[in-house]
Amino acid sequence: MVVLSEDDGGVRILTFNRPERLNALTDEMGRRYFDLLEEAERDPAVRVVVVTGAGKGFCAGADFEALAAIQAGEHTREPDPRPATFPLTLRKPVIAAVNGACAGLGIVQALVCDLVFTADDAKWTTAFVRRGLIAEYALAWILPKLAGQARAMDLLLSGRVFTGSEAHQMGLACRAVPGERLREETLAYARELATWCSPASMAVIKRQLWSDWSVPLDQARDTADQLMRESFKRPDFVEGVASFVERRPPAFPPLS
Repeated sequence: MVVLSEDDGGVRILTFNRPERLNALTDEMGRRYFDLLEEAERDPAVRVVVVTGAGKGFCAGADFEALAAIQAGEHTREPDPRPATFPLTLRKPVIAAVNGACAGLGIVQALVCDLVFTADDAKWTTAFVRRGLIAEYALAWILPKLAGQARAMDLLLSGRVFTGSEAHQMGLACRAVPGERLREETLAYARELATWCSPASMAVIKRQLWSDWSVPLDQARDTADQLMRESFKRPDFVEGVASFVERRPPAFPPLS
């Protein structure tokens, strides 16, 4: 299978599985990945999704055979109707574990996850400008918000290679760790979310964070006030308080 799926408690682990091509993305692989994300969204047992790559790469961008077919006018397959930003529409947190090469479309796949953990020596590059392409799939919108305008200009105009450590320093990743510890640390964090955090609260907060980037402060404040009033009515609030007082892990209900 071009994307593997396995469970670790309440965590669904999805693995890009073309290690011989550093997990370069094909149409088949992209569709399979999004199908598995939809399955994870529907499964009440899944509370967090982790996305990583098999072998030495996370995702080395679009497969060159597909790019050659586009160049030759031979790419006739209907595009997936789900946009590249599809992971942002899930209610559940999606965490990228960038274990190696992360280039072009691979950077898009990482940064449209909600959180990014990276191997400190992973090689990152936007690459587009060196292939005669542009900042695709809203990367020109995402990068400045994460790293700032000047750094986004640098990464997109130069297409230079940078490490996971630099990605962390720039704000593209929330944690950079030695590669041999990446999976362990990412899964430990994901398990903590799955065990201790309300699925309903995470879903609302995720929507707030992605949506509030583009709205005025007053609107974000007023929306938060309304969302807070709604949260008081959920069983998650009752359970969150009770579990804290009783000093036990919470038993939050799954997303309906």
